[in-house]
Amino acid sequence: MDPISRRKVLALGAVGGTALAAGSVRAATFGNPDQPPEGAINANPGGLSDPGPQDPTLDSQFPSFESPPATDVGNMQLFWASFNNAPKRIQNGGWARQVTQESFPISNTIAGVNMRLGPGGIRELHWHRAAEWAIMTNGRCRITVLDPKGRAYVQDVGEGDLWYFPAGYPHSLQGLGPDGAEFVLAFDDGNQSEYGTLLVSDWLAHTEPDLLAANFGVSKDVFKNIPLQDLWIFQGEEPGPLSIDQEAVASGGLPPFPFTFRLGAAKPFKETKSGNIKLADSSTFNVAKNVASAIETIKPGAVREMHWHPNADEWQYWIKGQGRMTVFDAGPRAQTADFHAGDIGYVKKQQGHIIQNTGDEDLVFVAVFRTDEYQEIGLSDWLTHTPPALVSQHFNIPASEIAKWPANQPGIVPE
Repeated sequence: MDPISRRKVLALGAVGGTALAAGSVRAATFGNPDQPPEGAINANPGGLSDPGPQDPTLDSQFPSFESPPATDVGNMQLFWASFNNAPKRIQNGGWARQVTQESFPISNTIAGVNMRLGPGGIRELHWHRAAEWAIMTNGRCRITVLDPKGRAYVQDVGEGDLWYFPAGYPHSLQGLGPDGAEFVLAFDDGNQSEYGTLLVSDWLAHTEPDLLAANFGVSKDVFKNIPLQDLWIFQGEEPGPLSIDQEAVASGGLPPFPFTFRLGAAKPFKETKSGNIKLADSSTFNVAKNVASAIETIKPGAVREMHWHPNADEWQYWIKGQGRMTVFDAGPRAQTADFHAGDIGYVKKQQGHIIQNTGDEDLVFVAVFRTDEYQEIGLSDWLTHTPPALVSQHFNIPASEIAKWPANQPGIVPE
């Protein structure tokens, strides 16, 4: 008896004589591992229709929810969210929308914000109880920040650039002409709200005039026209040349590490014909002590290899293209979800996952981790660094075939 036939017989025997007699349960086969069988491929076609009320446009965006692959099994906490259906808060200088743990329960380590500042639009001087990481996705922005030693940093950033402000560091953001700026923020606390920051306008408005005068050493009349409500995002005048602003704050000296990093222009950490991964953690972006990040580009049809992260959850922002991700956990549990530009994904640390580009253009997303050091373990790398005879016995695969598997951590396959 050949091994495959023998496995089928054993599987049939395991389901019990009643099921065998009824003929309603089949043996588990490759690609259909579960009992009872999962997926449309194993279902009576008459039970697959969905005659109830539905939104075809919305349904079409989630084919893996509508018809999961037969290898999906069990129930998992939803790891898909999106800025596309998050409400915007719009003010004169721009807008913002956010996805925090309140609306995305799985995301307990990272809260995300998508913000737009028009030319001259200002996100007012403020600070947070959480660290702020950001990536520019469009236009140009001027940032300012002050460290606890009184050293100011002013810089202009463009598409693909990052900034990082440790918790409690006061800062501001301003869109530059002609297109202003759009960016995504990630806070290292899933509950941090962009609408709950410490705003300088609020503080002054809620301090007695005599105390303001004493604090700043001027007459209290100086403050008679301050805004009595916070500014948050407001329209300002576009700043002059960067060098003028830098010179104006240079008296305190420069901080030891820059608060910005050009991730888009960085040399790839991993690169194959199928795409590349660019990395920024504290080893290269020294100031980012609590957030590591990577921007990943996957060519059409290519795959981000099966892997997991041992030291941190992964928060994803999908910038361009479309794809689908399958996440694996103990149980077994496995679930597949579809993603498009503007969506957010979240994978708990140590959960295995794989991503496929399902579109006809490059898939680009950024991955953010609440840690100082990026860590990854690839499944192929692990299995090719385990004694071949041991791996062969696990999977009934000849050692000669295992020797063909990637052993160099390519990241994106095929190589």
